Amino acid sequence: MPSFRFQPIGIVRSPFTDKFGIPRQPRLVDAGEARVVLRLPYGREEAFRGLEGFSHVWLIFVFHDDCLQADWRPMVRPPRLGGREKVGVFASRAPYRPNPIGLSAVRQLGLSRDRDGLALRIQGADLLDGTPVLDIKPYVPYADAIPDATAGFAVEPPASGWRIDFSPEADAQIAAADADGCLQLRALITQVLAQDPRPGYMDRYPQRKRFALRLYAFDIAWELSSTGATVISVSHVA
Repeated sequence: MPSFRFQPIGIVRSPFTDKFGIPRQPRLVDAGEARVVLRLPYGREEAFRGLEGFSHVWLIFVFHDDCLQADWRPMVRPPRLGGREKVGVFASRAPYRPNPIGLSAVRQLGLSRDRDGLALRIQGADLLDGTPVLDIKPYVPYADAIPDATAGFAVEPPASGWRIDFSPEADAQIAAADADGCLQLRALITQVLAQDPRPGYMDRYPQRKRFALRLYAFDIAWELSSTGATVISVSHVA
């Protein structure tokens, strides 16, 4: 069969600068806006004419980073099954696929232009910063939404039920880091932690209470308690 080569039309700029903490599906975390920064010659307003009537778009993207170098796996362990049970790769959304291509439906917020060029603003992204985007297509509800579809082992959205608290130090650091609220940093941290970003197998290690993840250019240190998670500190990456 013939092989194909594709050139990305742009790259994603998102709050998720590290794989740990990325939502496992789109639209689970809507705080913290992302952008698809278009490459030339695709960064042209006329290429998006008519998109303003659509609330959501499909992003077709490439799992980059080490996923590109990893071999595909016929069987994988989805986080929704606690990292214990295996299913076929084609019954999952695992990144280790024959072709490392992903698909996400996100809300589109219109175009913006800055020193990076033309960008499509999006909300609800589940994409690592720097993700290459191959194409953008409008989400068409009458064709794309299937109300009576079944979802196998992924019926309900994941939620930890944790209460998310912030130490006084973390609150002060967030206030200093996001004084104008543009990053929605507090809400972003809350939503990410509420999804329990830990790997599914972590309940095997109940003694581990402290964790860290990275959002934008900030390291977020947090710990588990009997009632939920407490953010200890929010520090700028040196």
